[in-house]
Amino acid sequence: MALGATAASLPFLTHPAYAESDQLAESKFEEADDWFKNIKGKHRIVYDGSTPHGGLPVIWNWAFYTSNNETGSKDSEITAMTVFRHTGLMYAFNDEIWKKYQLGAMVGVNDSYTEAPSLRNTVYEPKEKDFPLPGIDGVKRLQERGALFCACNLATKVFSSMAAKSMNIDPTEAYNDWINGLLPDVQLVPSGVWALGRAQDNGCGYIFAGG
Repeated sequence: MALGATAASLPFLTHPAYAESDQLAESKFEEADDWFKNIKGKHRIVYDGSTPHGGLPVIWNWAFYTSNNETGSKDSEITAMTVFRHTGLMYAFNDEIWKKYQLGAMVGVNDSYTEAPSLRNTVYEPKEKDFPLPGIDGVKRLQERGALFCACNLATKVFSSMAAKSMNIDPTEAYNDWINGLLPDVQLVPSGVWALGRAQDNGCGYIFAGG
């Protein structure tokens, strides 16, 4: 369903109304290449977070730090990056965007406490039941350890336009809202596939963040 809706939303991407919004995005893109210079250490990996997949785009990021710690490497010698793209993009946004635009319902993420579509980002500062095991770090804690997270602008345009259509609001208003609702220190990139390429250019191995 998401793939079909994405294809149907593509005409929005070239709409003249996006011109001002594109300037907002481009101001963030100016930082994007330099942002990859934050990749450090001898152990470098990039996770392709193309779907929510039960939190795995974040869980595997944490697992990379934990397992390298267990084999004698400090966090300063490690960089794990997660690229939030396609339906996995939703993990890049704050609770306000999740609630206002019903992101849980949009991509099939349920809240483990209510068993209903989530109205909050369950991976930023996870609660006890949000991950399958205790002690798994969320995005905020992983960022403190040196992990990097970025968000696909192309998917942001597509999914915000879908949300705008269903809510009968201006798609540029929704898009700007989403961009301003990115989690702290999550870098906006032109596209997720662009970021995956840049990460590998900077010495990261690639892993699909699925099962």
